Amino acid sequence: MTLSNAISVIQHSDRIETQLSRYESIIGADYRGYRGHIYRVLSYTLHFLGDESARPTIETALVYHDIGLWSDKAISYLEPSIDRAQSDNASRGWGLDPELLEAIIYWHHKVTPYRGRNAAIVNAVRKADWIDASGGRLRMGMPKPCIERVAEEIPADGFYDTLARIGPELAGSLPAALRGLMRVYKI
Repeated sequence: MTLSNAISVIQHSDRIETQLSRYESIIGADYRGYRGHIYRVLSYTLHFLGDESARPTIETALVYHDIGLWSDKAISYLEPSIDRAQSDNASRGWGLDPELLEAIIYWHHKVTPYRGRNAAIVNAVRKADWIDASGGRLRMGMPKPCIERVAEEIPADGFYDTLARIGPELAGSLPAALRGLMRVYKI
């Protein structure tokens, strides 16, 4: 599949703003950077999909996909992030597909393609997250002009500094952080 160079850059969603704002005090100084990460990943994801039918679940999964880093202060944050997303989905009556919500969060670091139910959606998010987490160095099939446009329109606001800092901070050392990240990234 060849992707167009014309990407829609999404900078606002009521759903994201409402859900993410509940965690602003927990995320603290990293809030703006994480918020930008969510919107960059959403923009790439929807461009990969070319379809917005799963957008509510994708948006919610993106709000929660890394939240355990701050809420639980855990380098192995996937399960706490999933637990929060599932709990809020149930208690707030969002009615989102819990299996898809979990799969997006759990597999968003997978290096190789995901092959389960909703693979197209999970893989779109997975590739989009890799693009953004790598600062565009990994393109995952996304045209370079799309990455440049998204990066230009949605500033990093310290997100990449957060990535460099938070692993060693939570794990206590760089080697411990690398071991933890290997578990998180399924390496």
